[in-house]
Amino acid sequence: MVCKSFLPVLVVIGFAACGTNGSSDRLRTIGHIERLAPGLDAIVPADAVFEILADGHDWTEGPVWVPALQSLLYSDVPRNAIYRWREGDTASVWLTPSGYTATAPRGGETGSNGLALDPAGRLVLAQHGDRRIARLEAPWDRPAPVFATLTDRFQGKRYNSPNDLAVRRNGDVYFTDPPYGLEHGVDDPARELAVYGVFRVATDGSVTLLISDLSRPNGIAFSPDQRTLYVANSDPAQPVIMAYDVTDDGSLANGRVLFDSWGDGMAVDQRGHLYVTSGTSGVLVLAPDGTHLGSLVTGERTSNCAFGDDGSTLYVTSDMYLVRIRLTAKGVGF
Repeated sequence: MVCKSFLPVLVVIGFAACGTNGSSDRLRTIGHIERLAPGLDAIVPADAVFEILADGHDWTEGPVWVPALQSLLYSDVPRNAIYRWREGDTASVWLTPSGYTATAPRGGETGSNGLALDPAGRLVLAQHGDRRIARLEAPWDRPAPVFATLTDRFQGKRYNSPNDLAVRRNGDVYFTDPPYGLEHGVDDPARELAVYGVFRVATDGSVTLLISDLSRPNGIAFSPDQRTLYVANSDPAQPVIMAYDVTDDGSLANGRVLFDSWGDGMAVDQRGHLYVTSGTSGVLVLAPDGTHLGSLVTGERTSNCAFGDDGSTLYVTSDMYLVRIRLTAKGVGF
């Protein structure tokens, strides 16, 4: 997540025939598709559109599909809340506070950002305000801000503001730690770590610094076989999407640039295509070799994306919106 910009952008909202989610007889749509290579046609149908599912947010982030709820959960970071959206219903607050649980007032980006499910199906959160990776301990049908801390320090020093996370099949959590959630950003006097790193917290609680040479590590995702880890860097001075080999012990090797671009959140489909949110450029669709096949452009600053439903729906958090687009590709795990 990168704090939203207030630069003006062009947004095109249209209306398509047929019903929506039980709330209207006309479907609101937004954005457009940029097709750069024939490979995109096998992923994005010719009539694919972005449907607006929710709007009026401050800044949306961290979508995750939860089979136990048959719903999508996503963060509104400034509001310190997680929202729930499900078919036939409107989006509503599901959990608050989601990222800052102290009582002392503070500014900045306080809420949860990235959300993921662990192998047991429990919700794991990157919490900006509390500066930790946490697991929700409350049951799905009675959500409450009851969290277990998985990690809040590295070598005795507090993290900057954990941003996004990816969970390995063995339960290890890989996460990024840029400064975006600190109240005063890079110059925050509460900052303790000298690096903006990529870390792993293992199931035994041990923490390893895996990457220390990215200026703003942000989105993170595994390839379908989990032998490659992708990390997006959201710094205009170092705009790269990186790929790293994941060794048998969980460490990383052979870091290389997959694609030259500023990046934020990411998702991966079963064939290894990478979906990278990239501000007003939308969702970049990359082949496994890094070829840019095209872009799914909402017209607003996009922050993150995740597959849901039967696996062929890509949900996208885009500034004040939650939107979705129907694809032919399926996400990993479906």
